[in-house]
Amino acid sequence: MILDAINNGSSTAFSFEVCPPIKGRGLDSIYSTIDLLREFDPKYINITTHRSELVYRNTSAGLFEGVTLRRRPGTVAIAAAIKNKYHIDVVPHILCSGFSKEETEYVLIDLDYLGIHDLLVLRGDKAPQDKRFTPDANGHSFAVELQDQINKFNEGFFVDGTPIDYKMSAPFTYGVAGYPEKHEEAPNFDFDIANLKRKVENGAKYIVTQMFFDNEKFYSFVDRCRMEGINVPVIPGLKPISKVSQLSVLAKTFHVDLPTDLVNGMMNCKSEADMRAFGVEWCVAQAKDLIKHGVPSIHFYSINATKSVAEVAKQVY
Repeated sequence: MILDAINNGSSTAFSFEVCPPIKGRGLDSIYSTIDLLREFDPKYINITTHRSELVYRNTSAGLFEGVTLRRRPGTVAIAAAIKNKYHIDVVPHILCSGFSKEETEYVLIDLDYLGIHDLLVLRGDKAPQDKRFTPDANGHSFAVELQDQINKFNEGFFVDGTPIDYKMSAPFTYGVAGYPEKHEEAPNFDFDIANLKRKVENGAKYIVTQMFFDNEKFYSFVDRCRMEGINVPVIPGLKPISKVSQLSVLAKTFHVDLPTDLVNGMMNCKSEADMRAFGVEWCVAQAKDLIKHGVPSIHFYSINATKSVAEVAKQVY
């Protein structure tokens, strides 16, 4: 269980995430990521989950119809493959977005059968075609509702209230997301913290933060959590920047504020190699400072940044 690594480790744990490959592609890209990073003794690996994609196709009547497609192998299959090959704890993401309650139940049944009981519970992003988040038919609108379903499963009940007629191998434990700079849809920071507190009171055992590039924002976030009685471990999420284009992309996509020194440093780089080196240097400084402050674990957003994460880890772990 990853809680052991988070709560009882003698040093700051290292973790990262992988993304299920597009259908038609094998696991080689995932295995190459793990092969590069496992020398740093990752205590767990997160596996992201993606909602279905809506694709419009012509019909015989000359009209367009929306067809829902899943173009990636299931997170359950990836988690099982990693656990079987590397014997490292895995943490599949469980989403509201794009999944019905029944589909979530199938995932929980499969994970229990495979002996995988660590989860990260997330609402997930809205569909690209939607102006605001809309749950699937018979799906959950909020992460706390998804928690309720998992909690009921742990208590021995399917989503329709029917008792589970077999003994689970272990209960599920899970973490949730936190936002040092506020979730984009929250009207204010107070509202966001109150929502986070509800998720912790509903059973979340730890918090993993959205990426940030200014440690002071993380420390202020943790202080505010403690003031509000949120006392579970808070795991910082880091990502090394490697290109100037990421400055605007990350700010827009993840609604994070990038420090002036980081922006200026990247803009002054003469080559892509210089940009990547500066991004690694910035992330190393963040990680060392966080470890000095006693964080239990650091989670690296390694998608499209595996080599940079490896360079950071060499200097930090």
